[in-house]
Amino acid sequence: MFAAEFEPAHPDTRRSPRATTALDADLDRGGLARALCRVLDISVQGARLQTYTSLSRGSRILLRLPQVGEVAADVVWATDFAAGCQFQTPLAPEAFEILAPLT
Repeated sequence: MFAAEFEPAHPDTRRSPRATTALDADLDRGGLARALCRVLDISVQGARLQTYTSLSRGSRILLRLPQVGEVAADVVWATDFAAGCQFQTPLAPEAFEILAPLT
């Protein structure tokens, strides 16, 4: 078991379409959408997470794994404070070898 962070991959809270706008500024949220979680199990294909905020089945997240970096994943099941996700691209064998001993 090890700690990680996740955030929605495509947060879209708009209720209606908007016109496109060009801005010469960086609109990064500075990590405000991130949440902590614990990775309980991990495989090359996905992970089981213990979360402190609820996730929705079918949502896409960016999971930040220690020493590996950011991995895109789809939530395939979710309960109140647990979720299972499938990585969009399987982990490289080297990355799995780094993370497997931590669980």
